[in-house]
Amino acid sequence: MALAACGASRGALTRFSPWLRLAFHRWVLRPSSGGPPLAPESEKVVRIPRAWQLRLERGSFRRRGRGAPAADVPRTGKLLLRSRRPELSQAARHTVGRWEQPPLVSAGWKHRLSQGDYFQLQRMRQEAPQERNPDAADAAPSSFQALGVQPQLASILEDVLSISKPTAVQIRAIPPLLTGCNALCAAETGSGKTLAYLLPLIQRLLQSPALTYGAAAIPAPRSLVVLPSRELAGQVRHIASYLCTPLDLQVTDIGGGWGKHYVQQKLRAGPADLLVATPGALYKALQRKGLSLEKLCCLVLDEVDTLLDPTFVDLVEDVLRHAFFATSPEELGDVWNPKAQLVAVGATLPKGLGDLLSKVTDLSSFNVLTSFSLHRLQPHVEQKFVRLKGADKVVELLQLMKDRGPTSGAVLIFCNKASTVNWLGYILDDHKIKHLRLQGQMPALERAGIFDTFQKGQFDILVCTDIASRGLDTTHVELVVNYDFPATLHDYLHRVGRIGRTGSKFPGTAVSFVTHRWDVDLVRKIETAARKRTPLPGMEPVVKEALSKKKKP
Repeated sequence: MALAACGASRGALTRFSPWLRLAFHRWVLRPSSGGPPLAPESEKVVRIPRAWQLRLERGSFRRRGRGAPAADVPRTGKLLLRSRRPELSQAARHTVGRWEQPPLVSAGWKHRLSQGDYFQLQRMRQEAPQERNPDAADAAPSSFQALGVQPQLASILEDVLSISKPTAVQIRAIPPLLTGCNALCAAETGSGKTLAYLLPLIQRLLQSPALTYGAAAIPAPRSLVVLPSRELAGQVRHIASYLCTPLDLQVTDIGGGWGKHYVQQKLRAGPADLLVATPGALYKALQRKGLSLEKLCCLVLDEVDTLLDPTFVDLVEDVLRHAFFATSPEELGDVWNPKAQLVAVGATLPKGLGDLLSKVTDLSSFNVLTSFSLHRLQPHVEQKFVRLKGADKVVELLQLMKDRGPTSGAVLIFCNKASTVNWLGYILDDHKIKHLRLQGQMPALERAGIFDTFQKGQFDILVCTDIASRGLDTTHVELVVNYDFPATLHDYLHRVGRIGRTGSKFPGTAVSFVTHRWDVDLVRKIETAARKRTPLPGMEPVVKEALSKKKKP
């Protein structure tokens, strides 16, 4: 009778709230103190209120992320992105759709409890990817002579620099530049852009006759390369001297901080076939009538994205107005009315470049040369992002320095300010870590000596600002540490571009410390681009669109 009543009560209990069901099971169906239980032990269950169930389900949905699958997908095999939380790792075989919003590791990094979290972009290959032209029926040229370079110049390149095979950027850029057309060449850092414009420039010097002028005439170089920093100008002059000296071509360089009389002596030392200069020194020489650009046959703007910074853009515009540029290759052959070929080279094509060039020449005459990897994260460089407090960055950096082995490569530590470089140098001195410091407030001669010492391998650690992130050849660097996260995505690409370069001895690893809330915004863009395998946002080659609009009637 009692059991039947209990059975009837169970049937009617389903109409009531979970709390009443819980109370019924606890008090009505509770076994007596001396009697046997009403049901076997195997039939006992733990009942959770419905409100608790909904709360748990909502919490697990937030942890998975909006757009993530309901169940955790097992991630096996090689990983593209490795996270501290395995459920947020991404397999190499998986690609996020264009319109899909992936779950991000850095989604909650603006909260203070996220400190200590990290994720890592794995190395997908051991060397930089090589481009393939789907329109080309034949295989890519395997030598510089096949690209049109003279045998004499190609043999010097192989004997002096031990370079016999062109890179993908050189294969694409050298043939158009040899024809004499104006060009915009943009490719990832460390891809060989310097030789891509130097070889056509030197070959044009060999083909065009040299015009002599009297001792009282203003020095007029036959070709000009403009670069943003003295260190980069010295590096390009060094490479050009290797190629030009056996061909009896003279290379001269001028830079800021050397003094007016020293610059005048270098310019009047002899007719320069190739002049390598910074914008400031070049502007002063033109204003003082100590230099003329009327006899130029080629002008190159290297690291053009940096040259368009507010610091240099007015100086560069004034320099361009002193030269005469050809609008077609036919105009380059006039000996008595020489006009220059204009080439702009950089790792990015900045917004304002088309407006600047349109003031001095016709934009329809330009040929835009870009690589597939432009504005993309390099798959052969391992990149790690660590969320830290500002006070923990020094400890993490010292640990990285202690983990280096005796055969490890050199280290570049980037800071955003010169004061941070000096302060961090004092910390390394206290821990007996030998290093060098490089920042823009140092005198010119001191900066040149510091970087030469680092290039020769006498010191393995260089603490520097972004002055060392543009164009400098650092093939012996293995580790890049962003002690201060860069302010823009352009700066991040340039910093990471110091490793994994063509001819590098080490594959390269980049470690970035993420401290501020505004740093997290950039990290989210980088992580999203890595998961989708797309270029970084906001860095599209807008110059190409501007040129196409100009061509329309």
